[in-house]
Amino acid sequence: MDVRYPAEAEAYREKVQAFLAEHLPAHWKGIGALDKEAAQAFATDWRNTLFENGYLAVSWPKAYGGQDLTPLEQVVIAEEFAKAGVPQGGPNDVFGIQMVGNTIIQWGTEDQKRHFLPRILSGEDKWCQGYSEPNAGSDLGNLGCRTELDGDEWVINGQKIWTSAGHLANWIFVLGRTDPTAPKHRGITFLLCPMDQPGVEVRPIKMISGESEFNEVFFTDARTPKENVIGEVNGGWAVAMTLLGFERGEAAAVLPIIFKTELDRLLALAQQYGKADDPLIRQRLAWCYSKVEIMRYLGMRTLTQWLQGGHPGAEASISKLNWSEYHCKVTELSMDIMGLDGLAPTGRPPASAFQADQPGAPNSSASWAGTFLNARAGTIYAGTSQIQRNIIGEMVLGLPKEPKADTGPWNESSRR
Repeated sequence: MDVRYPAEAEAYREKVQAFLAEHLPAHWKGIGALDKEAAQAFATDWRNTLFENGYLAVSWPKAYGGQDLTPLEQVVIAEEFAKAGVPQGGPNDVFGIQMVGNTIIQWGTEDQKRHFLPRILSGEDKWCQGYSEPNAGSDLGNLGCRTELDGDEWVINGQKIWTSAGHLANWIFVLGRTDPTAPKHRGITFLLCPMDQPGVEVRPIKMISGESEFNEVFFTDARTPKENVIGEVNGGWAVAMTLLGFERGEAAAVLPIIFKTELDRLLALAQQYGKADDPLIRQRLAWCYSKVEIMRYLGMRTLTQWLQGGHPGAEASISKLNWSEYHCKVTELSMDIMGLDGLAPTGRPPASAFQADQPGAPNSSASWAGTFLNARAGTIYAGTSQIQRNIIGEMVLGLPKEPKADTGPWNESSRR
């Protein structure tokens, strides 16, 4: 199997490497080598650098402030940034640029594009996602957040949950039920709502690690102009599915890099604790290596499909299930290697609650213990392991569908 990139991609890689060499400090080890305050300051400055040099929203058309790069060029940027240990944007950019920005480009009016897209790029508008609800997590069709038109404004009442980076955002894209009598997937509208108003309350959710990176969001007569609907009223389901489909193909190339870097740290940890020659530890380390290699080849397959114009389908659940379950095992191994030190961790905790600790992070017991706790969340966010197995069983293997007992007034007509 030939996994070499074409010459033009390698030429572009040299351009990206030159940019990184010019703008990163000397002896740079990765953002994980910085303490929390320094990392936050660097991330803010780095986003400004990316914005000024055209490295934000690189897939967007140039007419809307992007670079209109090819998929392969996007992959090269993602790979080189991951190797250098620098973010591709700010903490809310995955929601602003990748998700709602791309959705506005596809579904929005010209007025909406001209208003929102420049503000997303500049960072003036910071976005979060209002999809999941306490009774509608894995089944978005059962959401009950009520949205009614009152003159020239939509009035929103209800609750959203697991809102990542919601405490940093000033805008939220919301799925609201605008027709409670319609079948459950039909009476939903996709709205853009400002958060800096009395009718929106953000409450942090404390994680097992003690951090609070996601939140509950409560709407009490919150208002947004009626022109802030993306797509058609009661046609929000199609818009929502479009947004979920904006899975960056470059993620398939980046995840193996992230977890290989983490595995290298784990090998150093085993040597540090004198466990590198323990036959049982070595066997588990070999298992981790095999899983990262499998992740790499799964990524190549996904990347090939993406570069050929395809979009991640049900098969994407295989990759998600693979890395999230793997991460629980590899962090369990780190705790077994550290022994009692893992129960009384010291040093810098992980900089993020998502996936591995940041590149350049020290091999502190606090880094590994915190990542061990955070790894459990990886089997829940972006689709639980149970849901991923259902998708694989039903949509990949063709097994019988799981029986579902939908409830709610909007489901009565769909049963008839």
